[in-house]
Amino acid sequence: MDLDAYSAAHSAEWQRLRELSRQRRFAGRDADELIDHYQAGATQLSAITTSAGQVAQAATLSVLLSRARLRFTGATAEPLAQFARFATREVPAALYRIRYLTIVVAAVFVLVASFYAVWVATTPGVLAAIGPYDELRRYAEEDFVGYYSASSEAVFGLQVFSNNAWIAAQAVAFGITGAYVPFVLLQNAQGVGISAGIMAEFDRLDVFFLSILPHGQLELYAVFVASAGGLMIFWAWVSPGPRTRLQALAEDGRALFAVIGGLIAALLVSGIIEGYVTRQDWPDVIRIGIGTVALVAFLLYQWMLGGRAFRDGETGDLDPISRGARVVVGD
Repeated sequence: MDLDAYSAAHSAEWQRLRELSRQRRFAGRDADELIDHYQAGATQLSAITTSAGQVAQAATLSVLLSRARLRFTGATAEPLAQFARFATREVPAALYRIRYLTIVVAAVFVLVASFYAVWVATTPGVLAAIGPYDELRRYAEEDFVGYYSASSEAVFGLQVFSNNAWIAAQAVAFGITGAYVPFVLLQNAQGVGISAGIMAEFDRLDVFFLSILPHGQLELYAVFVASAGGLMIFWAWVSPGPRTRLQALAEDGRALFAVIGGLIAALLVSGIIEGYVTRQDWPDVIRIGIGTVALVAFLLYQWMLGGRAFRDGETGDLDPISRGARVVVGD
């Protein structure tokens, strides 16, 4: 595309769009003309960005379109439609972008937790360093399971949700440092591994898995997603690619808010399962099955719905018109 020629050919339309977007009152014909120029401008913006990328002409046109849309809608978008797009397009696309990094984080977590479990269960002297033998026995035989029924269902579920949300928030907020996410993962993997090692010492490893699998599948995966989201921001400023570091942080930062939306839903569901399902005296296949269904539903949301949205061009960022210009332009 000859960008200068294309801009000259449509400059009169863009000027008219500018005039209409500044107009205080509209007759019926003016309103129709504004919508026509807005639709044409959106098509032209797409053509420019596809052919030439984020050039000054695209930034200027993006500003004009944003102003024009405010004139004929009075808002950026209808709230319900905006929420529907966020939930079905932006969130799954953002989750899809970090799918492989999530799997890597999960694998590292499992390896570290397994190492600590084997170390505690098989190395002489480790248990003694952790605590008195009688206290460890009480933990394995009573306290570990009793923890899940220490409070009422609603209170316990809220406590679990708050705790996990705090862990996820730390991974997201401090992920840009590049060091905090590995620290949080190591800390939590160490805790899980040591608990498993203690339970194995007293032949209660089956109880360990039967207690954590109902809620732990989705809960842990949500923590892995949060860690991957934090590392995405870290990598955005370390290796921004063709973008400037400021652009990379802005785009991936906005996409991270979509990831947070998915995390809130996942952690809320896992908290409900831990508060209401884990403690029940139901057959293990039912309790674990509920947790598995919840995890599979989230994976389908991330991989299938997210993959479809991503292939359609979604990244978790705002749409081009809503996010406006990437560079400073004059008007």
